[in-house]
Amino acid sequence: MTPLAAVAAGACAAWLYLVLFHGAFWRADQRLGEPPPPASWPGVAAVVPARDEAAVIAASIGALLDQDYDGELTVVLADDASSDGTADRARARADRHPRGDRLVVAPAPPRPAGWVGKMWAVETGVARAEEVAPGARYLWLTDADVVHPPQQLRRLVAKAEAEGLDLTSTMVLLWCRQGWERLLIPAFVYFFQQLYPFRWVNDRRAATAGAAGGSMLVRASALAAAGGIERLRGEIIDDCALGKLLKRRGAIWLGLSEGSRSIRPYGGLDAIWRMVARTAYTQLRYSPGRLAVAVVGLALLYLVPPIAVLAWPWHQDAPAALLGLVAWGLQSLSFLPTLRLYRRTPLLAPALPVAGLLYLAMTVDSARRHHRGEGAYWKGRPGAGDPRAASGGRAGGAS
Repeated sequence: MTPLAAVAAGACAAWLYLVLFHGAFWRADQRLGEPPPPASWPGVAAVVPARDEAAVIAASIGALLDQDYDGELTVVLADDASSDGTADRARARADRHPRGDRLVVAPAPPRPAGWVGKMWAVETGVARAEEVAPGARYLWLTDADVVHPPQQLRRLVAKAEAEGLDLTSTMVLLWCRQGWERLLIPAFVYFFQQLYPFRWVNDRRAATAGAAGGSMLVRASALAAAGGIERLRGEIIDDCALGKLLKRRGAIWLGLSEGSRSIRPYGGLDAIWRMVARTAYTQLRYSPGRLAVAVVGLALLYLVPPIAVLAWPWHQDAPAALLGLVAWGLQSLSFLPTLRLYRRTPLLAPALPVAGLLYLAMTVDSARRHHRGEGAYWKGRPGAGDPRAASGGRAGGAS
């Protein structure tokens, strides 16, 4: 066996493992469905952290006010010093809504040192929710750019009540309409499922834990028993950190949404690049060794198979080309369910190696940014690991 064939065999073996034994992540089959309703509907407080979200806040707040929910529902907008009239847009939307009295606006005080911007906004919202809705059994943490269908809260609560869940999370549909979004956004969701196989997350016996920050229904008592949002004050990947925190004590569930969706366009490759580069090196725990393993692993998975196939006229190594073709075929087939979820053409499936290599480059760039001292930002605020975070003030840079 030639060296190229040996490497292609390694790629083929890796894809066989991923497809057959890695939690069936690629099936994209963990969905909320229609759980049976509880005997009574508990109180819920929805918490929306927001900073300069005037363009989307009316739609997201309107969707929360529109929830067809028979229990008590309070919507708390935690406004983190927005400069674009975010709170005013939200109030105006509530004033025109028959259930507008559900909305409470909570301005965030100056951020203490050690807190990531988004987590401080969430802490502000949760604290206000405890004041205005002390009887709420659940906290619904959702993003300012997410629009939920009217039945979404009923389904989340029914699922949580039926299965005794401390965290019920759905990964909302991300904006995916043009250009690079059509390939890279479904690939982002595919890679997230690969990193946190949803079946393993949902298995109470498995150690794997994760969540999706766009929509997380949290049992308030479980969060309080785990130490509250303060336990997550410095977390950049806060949703998965919350999932890990709560799974230590109880049951969590993570699935894919078919109705809740983000209404924030990415606007091209650069915006997607910044989104991934903001947290990729954090995922690797800022470890050069883990980065090296990730680079080698991603190259094996996504670079070797197409090279072995497309370069066959030059290397004339038939076994290598055949093994590469099998590996490429396996990854393409495994990408189809996620493409179907996003209603993208199956013709994009063979392009998964392009997405994989771009995400590899984004991960390397994330490490580069970290070592240059460029902290992770939330809406212009540096993260807890950035020296500029100590002041709690506004800083320039990527959002």
